[in-house]
Amino acid sequence: MEQPRTALAERIAEQRTGVGDPRALVGEMRRSVLLVPSVDGRLWSAHSGGVRWVCAFTDETALARFALHHGPGDRPMDYAALLGARIVDEIVPSLGEPAGLAVDIADEDGSMFFPPVTGIVPDGAALDTDTTEEGRGRGH
Repeated sequence: MEQPRTALAERIAEQRTGVGDPRALVGEMRRSVLLVPSVDGRLWSAHSGGVRWVCAFTDETALARFALHHGPGDRPMDYAALLGARIVDEIVPSLGEPAGLAVDIADEDGSMFFPPVTGIVPDGAALDTDTTEEGRGRGH
């Protein structure tokens, strides 16, 4: 039996069909516990479009779909359960480069990207502000 979608997965589905409220989606992401794969104690991330994306999943089923293609073979994939707010408020800014959050990337029709912009990440890590943190080279 398939497990029901999490509240965040529901909000993502709404947004993808054009009926969701973007602010509610971001709020739900911040309140949700997300599963972030880890390898050798480091959180899984990928680079695309000049941004490092921390990869996270809404539930174990979504994580398992990802693990089929990127996991350590016959061993279970290690992961950390982290609050979305902690990922975007603490982890993303600590990476020292433009970074955002990619959710459920193994689900072509259910994925959502939370880019490094104001309202999602702290201003000092956002690419759309004039604020720069020492050594980060941010701002436009």
